[in-house]
Amino acid sequence: MAATTGPASRRVSVFPSPQELGPALAQLVLERAAAAGGGGRRFSVGLSGGSLVEILARDLPPAVASAAVSPAGWLLAFCDERLVPPEHPDSTAGAYKAQLLPRLPVPGPRVLTAPPRAAPRRRRRRVFPGEDIPVFDLLVLGVGPDGHTGSLFPGHPLLQEKEKIVAAITDSPKPPPERITLTLPVLNAARMVVFVATGESKAAVLKRILEGDEENPLPAARVQPRSGQLRWFLDESAAKELTIPVEKHSVL
Repeated sequence: MAATTGPASRRVSVFPSPQELGPALAQLVLERAAAAGGGGRRFSVGLSGGSLVEILARDLPPAVASAAVSPAGWLLAFCDERLVPPEHPDSTAGAYKAQLLPRLPVPGPRVLTAPPRAAPRRRRRRVFPGEDIPVFDLLVLGVGPDGHTGSLFPGHPLLQEKEKIVAAITDSPKPPPERITLTLPVLNAARMVVFVATGESKAAVLKRILEGDEENPLPAARVQPRSGQLRWFLDESAAKELTIPVEKHSVL
C-alpha cells in the first residue's frame, strides 16, 4: 500500500535489506530509461555518491546485461560533487568511473562531469537546450542522518537559491568543505526523484522527513517534484520508525 501523506505521487517502498533494494532500484532505472528513450530521446539521469555507488555498481550492470540494454543514449550527471581530484576517495565521479562505468557495455553513457564554477549555467544550457531549468528523467538521491541531500545542508543559504541551477558551497559542514551541487529548482523539476536510504542511522531523520510537519523542513523534505514522481527506497532498518503506510517487498 502506498503512503497516503505528503505529495500525492509519493511512494515509499521498503525492502528487507540493501541486497533486495539494489535490484529493484536497477530495474527502476531501466524502466525510466525505456520510458525516456521513446522516439530516440536520450535518458538523463543524475546520481548521488556515497553508499549509492556500491549499490548501483553491484546491481545495475547485471540488470543492463539481462535486459540487453545499451546505455549509449544515456546522459549521466552527478547530483553533487566534492571539489577534489578524481582519484580522491571522496570524488563521486571518480567512484562511479572506477566502480560502475567499466562494468557497463561499450559504448557507455555520456558523462557530464563537474563544470567550472564560472560556467555551469552555460554548460547546462548546451546539454539541456531550450530548458531554463534542466529537466532530468531521473534523479537518484541519498539522505544524510541530518536530513541533507546532495550538498544541500540544513539551515544553509543554498536552500533559498532560486536562480542558479548548479551552486558552489565552500563551507560544507561535512568534509570536504568545497563542493558543487544541483539546487532545489533542478531537483524539483525532475520527472522522477528516488531517494535511497539504508541503515538504522537514518531511521530518526526519515521519520521527520516523511511524517513531520516542520516549519523549517529539512533539505530532503523540500524535494517535492512539481509535476514529477517522488519515490523512496528504504531498507527495513531505515524504515523502522515509520508509521505511515508503505509498500513492503519481501525476499523473492
